[in-house]
Amino acid sequence: MMHRSRIGVVLLDHPASTYEAAAAFWAAATGSERSPGGGPPEADPYEPLEAMGGGVHLELQRTGPGTPPRVHVDIETDDVEAEVARLTALGARVTRQHAGWVVLADPGGMPFCVVPVQTGAAFEGQARTWG
Repeated sequence: MMHRSRIGVVLLDHPASTYEAAAAFWAAATGSERSPGGGPPEADPYEPLEAMGGGVHLELQRTGPGTPPRVHVDIETDDVEAEVARLTALGARVTRQHAGWVVLADPGGMPFCVVPVQTGAAFEGQARTWG
């Protein structure tokens, strides 16, 4: 069965202790206006910045204690199960499964997520077809 995927979101992860300074830095570095999510950080840990070239979104993410600052990507797809199967066959491993999305690690241990389509028109115009 054929499915499509692409890297849709690059997330800059920071724990609460460094989040505000990092968010201010990345907003200024990218020329973005800050637009925090609608709820408290625990309920809505994402803060979008302006889209990058190719329709890839850049977002800040508040993480919990113990998660180091890092960058991770979200691979968006129209078939999460098929994309996870494709990537695990290439050497990734599943580290956590959630309702509707999956956290994996590449062969070097770098985390990334496979998620349903998030970017709408950008996905439609730029996703790669597999299978």
